[in-house]
Amino acid sequence: MMTILDHTLEELHELLVKGELTSLQIMESVYDRIEETEANVGAFLALSKTEALAKARAMDEAGIDPNNILSGLPIGIKDNIVTKGVTTTAASKMLEDFVPVYDATVVEKLNDIGMISVGKLNMDEFAMGGSTENSAFKVTANPWDLSKVPGGSSGGSAAAVAAGQVPVSLGSDTGGSIREPAAFTGIVGMKPTYGRVSRYGLIAFGSSLDQIGPFTRTVKDNALVLNAISGYDQRDSTSYDGETPDFTQGIDQGVKGMRIGVPKEYFNEDAKEKGVIESVRAALKTYEELGAEIVEVSLPHSKYGIPAYYIIASSEASSNLQRFDGIRYGYRAENVQNLEELYVKSRSEGFGLEVKRRIMLGTFSLSAGFYDAHFKKAAQARTLIRQDFEKVFEEVDFLVAPTTTTTAFNIGGQIEDPLAMYMADILTVPVNLAGVPSVSIPCGFSNEMPVGMQLIGKHFDEQTLYRAAYAFEQSTDFHKQKPLFKGGK
Repeated sequence: MMTILDHTLEELHELLVKGELTSLQIMESVYDRIEETEANVGAFLALSKTEALAKARAMDEAGIDPNNILSGLPIGIKDNIVTKGVTTTAASKMLEDFVPVYDATVVEKLNDIGMISVGKLNMDEFAMGGSTENSAFKVTANPWDLSKVPGGSSGGSAAAVAAGQVPVSLGSDTGGSIREPAAFTGIVGMKPTYGRVSRYGLIAFGSSLDQIGPFTRTVKDNALVLNAISGYDQRDSTSYDGETPDFTQGIDQGVKGMRIGVPKEYFNEDAKEKGVIESVRAALKTYEELGAEIVEVSLPHSKYGIPAYYIIASSEASSNLQRFDGIRYGYRAENVQNLEELYVKSRSEGFGLEVKRRIMLGTFSLSAGFYDAHFKKAAQARTLIRQDFEKVFEEVDFLVAPTTTTTAFNIGGQIEDPLAMYMADILTVPVNLAGVPSVSIPCGFSNEMPVGMQLIGKHFDEQTLYRAAYAFEQSTDFHKQKPLFKGGK
């Protein structure tokens, strides 16, 4: 039986066009792989098997479009992206039975080109977390070592691709929630420029930070999917109305003559796990061998990234989540005596601990007497961080840094220490605060676990990132390594 892990999207498309495979056979293989691995990995919250197989049959009967690489191919969707007629929970008890009446813009776009949704993927509740342990329903495991986390909040999306359950999935990134799990599971994860992909239909966490992006095993596959989901959407007031390029164009032109910035603040030689720094430094040598020039740069205000991010993100979460009140939709507490008790009990019982923590932090930061001292200061720090990026991009084409300070940690290892969990985002949150694009690609191993390297680019210059990532990928074989499933049944 064919394994999705062994084929790129282009290869699958070619097999479909030649008639050597059908879309139905691919979908059946996907569900066979999910059945084989899901008990160990726990990536999915819901499967759409009946609908997916029916759609695949219909596409086979109609004929695969030879000019549409993604037609008839499977994809997994993070469970905070709404899907018409399919339960969308954001991994929260609050939305346990919520069935949307419309599709998110990205889902509409995927439907229009004939991609087939396999099901909805596990995540940290309302995208708040870095380990996928905050889900109200299950804990997802890392396919490389089932005792370790896959990262978060898009851990289910990353684990499903790494485990070969699907060739591609969608996640969302508010402060690193695509790049961190991509790094932990040894795959490619792109956080596009803020505004590149419509947020319409994405259940909001931090509205000025959230961005949808793809997970794949290879760089070119990732670019193909970003092609499909990008573009202006009048239903999203923050959507970018400029031209959307073909992200695969020029992807094979290499990095000769490019200037790569290395932010000195991101290379802490006293880091928790030296193998991570060593892997990224080895990757920089590869870039030098490919003809790129390495330049040390400084992002001095990135040190304020964590406090600024958690104040801004929590403040926006406090505002966005006030709509879940037990009245209009979502979880409603029973046996209440009055309206106030309905509000209090519904939110107390419907939200998990981490969501409550962030709502409280955000409400405090926005409250009278504290707004200037906290939220305003965080917004000012955000401006300084963005200006740092703008300044360094006057000198270099893109930046290279570790995605995370460590490889994947043990399940249960940090869940009781929220501060340690927050600090795990120290290398990813500045990108979201600045709104620039960043892609994480595998660049080595430390303690038998994948190491991720993030490439950070100028606003709306994902093309350069894909070109540079592709050059590295083609010079190494890290993307070909398969998960170990250590500790599996």
